[in-house]
Amino acid sequence: MPVSFCAEGDRRIILWAAILASSMGFIDSSVTSIALPAMREALGASLPQAQWINASYLLAVSSLVLVGGAMGDRFGIARIFSLGILVFVAGSLACAFALTPEQMIAARAAKGVGAALMVPGSMAMVSRAYPRDERGRALGLWAAASTLTTALGPVLGGMFVTWGGELGWRLVFALNLPLGLIALWLVHGRTPGDIGKPGVRVDLPGAALATLGLGLMAWALTEAAAPLWVAPAAMASLLAFVAWEAIAPAPMLRLGLFRNRTLAVTNVVTFVLYFALNGVMFYLPMTAVSAWGVSALEVTAAFLPISILIGVMSAPAGRMADRWGAGPLMAVGSALVAIAYAGLWHFAPDGQFWTHVVPFTALAGLGLGLVVAPLTAAAMQGAEDGEQGAASGVNNAVARVAGLIAVALLGRMAASAYGPGAPGFGVTGDTAEHLAATGAAFGTVALTASLMAALAAVLALLVARPTR
Repeated sequence: MPVSFCAEGDRRIILWAAILASSMGFIDSSVTSIALPAMREALGASLPQAQWINASYLLAVSSLVLVGGAMGDRFGIARIFSLGILVFVAGSLACAFALTPEQMIAARAAKGVGAALMVPGSMAMVSRAYPRDERGRALGLWAAASTLTTALGPVLGGMFVTWGGELGWRLVFALNLPLGLIALWLVHGRTPGDIGKPGVRVDLPGAALATLGLGLMAWALTEAAAPLWVAPAAMASLLAFVAWEAIAPAPMLRLGLFRNRTLAVTNVVTFVLYFALNGVMFYLPMTAVSAWGVSALEVTAAFLPISILIGVMSAPAGRMADRWGAGPLMAVGSALVAIAYAGLWHFAPDGQFWTHVVPFTALAGLGLGLVVAPLTAAAMQGAEDGEQGAASGVNNAVARVAGLIAVALLGRMAASAYGPGAPGFGVTGDTAEHLAATGAAFGTVALTASLMAALAAVLALLVARPTR
């Protein structure tokens, strides 16, 4: 493969195609969380079905994202990238026209498959389009633009849902059609050097076992009435996945990566912290809209500080991590997240969105701003030369698996804390009993997330300092 697989004049066009495509993937989860209360009401979805609307997407991405990268190497990055866009856009249109919860769950799963093919290829395309001495600046532009769109996505979604009702949330999904078509048009015919490598193997058995194991685990955690065999079958499938990865000729997850303590601990910190983050960010909009009288547009005030502070603080946090090590920054940032979520737990019964919730989510954003760049740096530090890409992919997959498990488990805990009364957690109501039960349910989510973030802070201290 040559250093650059496209003409010099096409590099910036490739960059914009990658930005458009990756932005669609990055904003999906946050926009869906904000739109979910309106979607749930329009589709008549139960709480477990609402969880599966989110979980089906995360399940597909977390199970297939590593395979998606390998398929790009095998068949050509631009080809798989373009295929991912097509699948993602088709899934988005299916979401826009879904009439039942089951249709929405299937459409979201299709979007997850598309994202697993599309997102790994976006950064790889930029890396291969630019020569080494220009690659850092190009990736910086990609990251900055992606951060901006991630921050603006929930705001646009909130506006559509608040002012457009059911039509609004359907338009949120339909907007991916023009974005995806523009990205496809930009990349078409501009990568003649992207010929792939016929000898590269793709670990399809590993992907199948991972999907089966994670899917059964999500079923066991989400559904209280799941058959007794589901949990043991999930464990058996995941153990079979690990056993296969140990002997597979081209494993999607090379187990030898985890012999390095820094890499192993970093991924545990990633799992624990992103469990906390995804749990709160998924159930906060549902709580605010259904019980606190907050509109979908107002809910974005709880998301914006996180995106903005991560974007603003990533560069200085990265420099501080180079100087003092990633562990202390990760520990301090995770501790701030733990304090913020403890505040949400304490004030959840009051339901004061602007005076209590928004300030604490801003504090969580400050903590995450200290964590994200050092966390990535620690994952890269723990990888051997030539395996940084694999380490980054594993870290990304771990974060998504954490979100999958968090939404499943915390939803079940919230439903239990809410109790058997009507209308149920996440369903709009204005009685005093509903407000109290919803406060107790979300308080359970926030407290659990706070404890997990505190655990992440303790574990982060085990991350070794880089040797100079």
